[in-house]
Amino acid sequence: MTTTPVVRALGDLAHAGAHPGTTACTCAPPQVLADRPDGTVVRSGPVVAKAHAPDSEAHALAARLSLAASPRLAGILLPPLRAPAGAPGSAEGRTVSLWPYGVPVDPSDPDAAPWEEAAELLARLHRTPPPHPLPPMRGPAKAARAVARMCAARPGDEAVGPVLAAWRGLPAWARAEMSEPEHRGGFLCHGDLHLGQLVRHPASHGPWLLIDVDDAGLGDPAWDLARPAAWYAAGLLPPTIWLRFLETYRAAGGPAVCAEGDPWPGLDVPARAITVQTAALALAKSAAEERSPDEVEQLMIDACVRIATLPPELVSGPAS
Repeated sequence: MTTTPVVRALGDLAHAGAHPGTTACTCAPPQVLADRPDGTVVRSGPVVAKAHAPDSEAHALAARLSLAASPRLAGILLPPLRAPAGAPGSAEGRTVSLWPYGVPVDPSDPDAAPWEEAAELLARLHRTPPPHPLPPMRGPAKAARAVARMCAARPGDEAVGPVLAAWRGLPAWARAEMSEPEHRGGFLCHGDLHLGQLVRHPASHGPWLLIDVDDAGLGDPAWDLARPAAWYAAGLLPPTIWLRFLETYRAAGGPAVCAEGDPWPGLDVPARAITVQTAALALAKSAAEERSPDEVEQLMIDACVRIATLPPELVSGPAS
């Protein structure tokens, strides 16, 4: 296992949370679940310790962690654990939180992916009144960061042209340059919904819950539907799965789209933004790894080519 100071500190903290210090220890070594600049996650038995991004704004992060702990979100968000008495609240200057371990979605069994469960959880989240003041949902900010990362990784590269063109065709709010339109913002949003953000808890047999509130906040609920919508539009998500997801969300009273009829007036802008974000990250990662984009990555890049060539009347409207 990686033994950076952050990983070691998280392993110790997760282990301390897993059982009292007076208990004889037969635990397996801590397991690194993720080690990225925006979050390092280490598991020890039933406890997971997470070091949040170094640039996390302390007040906003505290509000998001309080959101996960709110009884109003019980059964929707996985609640955090209390840290052991005397345990540090940070590791190498990064805020740390403790969580119960939940079983993630099995990537080797796509037919069992919980699309309907995800849709119902999102609808419930979006319908829930915020329990306290919250910062804006960070979806647009993450998209802007992905584009900046792509430009830094490929300076002067013509390959970024269609992605930038698609980006520039988005309204200012979707590029994190201004707040969402008043009629679209103000809903409780996850901010970074994908299947990796669901776990079963209690592990293996419990209900599905949403995890990772680092990007949660108030905003346009359509952003939480944007990734499956973008995958469907790019040909990555079969129409039958997309329709199951959409109809479950609608049946649960989700406010991101109209209850009947064409959902795309509400989804178009966020889906295009997520397409750009995904393509930008693909170009940045492939440049760093000195390889060409793989087949899936190229599909999202090609989608940006199509978006960039749309006439202006098809890339503007109520959502802009």
